[in-house]
Amino acid sequence: MKEKVTTKTFLEFKHKREKIAVLTAYDFHTARILDQIGIDCILVGDSANMVFYGYPNTLSITMEVMLYHTKAVANAAKRALVVGDMPFMSYQVSAEQAVTNAGRFLKVGSAEAVKIEGGLEFVDTVMKITTAGIPVMGHIGLVPQSIHKFGSYSVQGKTPEKEKYLLDSALGLQEAGCFSIVLEAVPATLAKKITESLQIPTIGIGAGVNCDGQVLVINDLLGLFEEFKPRFVRQYAKLSEDIKSAVKNYRHDVKEGKFPSAEESF
Repeated sequence: MKEKVTTKTFLEFKHKREKIAVLTAYDFHTARILDQIGIDCILVGDSANMVFYGYPNTLSITMEVMLYHTKAVANAAKRALVVGDMPFMSYQVSAEQAVTNAGRFLKVGSAEAVKIEGGLEFVDTVMKITTAGIPVMGHIGLVPQSIHKFGSYSVQGKTPEKEKYLLDSALGLQEAGCFSIVLEAVPATLAKKITESLQIPTIGIGAGVNCDGQVLVINDLLGLFEEFKPRFVRQYAKLSEDIKSAVKNYRHDVKEGKFPSAEESF
């Protein structure tokens, strides 16, 4: 096994210009596969609310559910850095609540860092969390927990004012102690500008190739999530079709009395 990935490793990746490969996972077996392959960081995303539980957005997932999935992933990850995604309303009410909940991800969920959505308005909160010794991955651009504020999953930073806000947010989060920042649905030129302005790595999702790393939702990558396919997703497999075919063949064999065979019976 290669050397354990830590927040310090992220900074070394940035310095060496080595791209960082990040994927989401929500269960032990998937996380173990990602870890064995050499994925650098496993994000236990609140996207579980959509791809695991079938809700239309990420908003209703709870701390307890997130801790449940994070613990399962952490049990499997030996090399990858495990980051727990702080769910909606687990850090927005007060900095004190944010520190407590972030600490639970480490104490109960066995995560090694947490991720928080939001820019300048959460800099003070992030600073309090990092001061408590808890690593934070920032997340700016399209922040799905604010979907009702945005009205749609749209590209962010297309006006000079919004571009300045995102750049200022990135610098502010870095100053607050973030070890990396996710840039979601940001124009590639802006993502490049932010990446070059920071000492910490950027992780892109729909933000072009010039980020220091990339992240995708594992269900999107594997072709398991069929409701919609974002433009920035590349499907490396179409497992939904394979699963349907396998289940169809199984059903046929059971109905026709072809399963189990004599060799598969005691």
